[in-house]
Amino acid sequence: MGNSAAYPVLRTTDATMAYTQAKRLYALLAKHDDEVRLFAELRTVADLRQMTSILPEANLDYTEMRTGPAGEYVWFDLDVTATDDATLEQHLPLVLMEDVPRGSVEERFVSALGQGMAAIDWHGMWPDEPEADHYGSAKYDGVQVVFHGDDVQWDRWTDHHTVFVHVGKFGDLSRAQILAAHIGSEVLGEPQIGW
Repeated sequence: MGNSAAYPVLRTTDATMAYTQAKRLYALLAKHDDEVRLFAELRTVADLRQMTSILPEANLDYTEMRTGPAGEYVWFDLDVTATDDATLEQHLPLVLMEDVPRGSVEERFVSALGQGMAAIDWHGMWPDEPEADHYGSAKYDGVQVVFHGDDVQWDRWTDHHTVFVHVGKFGDLSRAQILAAHIGSEVLGEPQIGW
């Protein structure tokens, strides 16, 4: 039980740079999960159409809970390709959360980013380094890039993008510092509660 400790190691206004540096860190994992988690907040019809062209089967839902006439929870269930812009506009903003096979759509996902927050989560396990007292954790380790945000939990929109390294349940500042140095950076703040 519990969550990972996630250290911010890069902030930039360049989404491609954030993605590229996150991928460099991801390559250092000793083990990689087969799936990657994608999250995107879709604020405009153009963003919605572009993202669903890349992920046509993605799960979409309302950002805020919506209820029907009897108080029942209402899910977004329109076919984006068959619905006109004016109708789609009434349903915005939406969120997309999808697990996809590793390496299948991440670059296209980054190219389709709009102005909403988004994230890519790569889970895996850092290599054991007993001489430095670093041990990997398959449950907690990984790399995350949050676009238009500086919070692991997608809490607050910003104009920059943040790369996080997740290093175990209890954190491992020295490992986070080594990982940050690998991309020419440093740990940029206190650890956050991760996944």
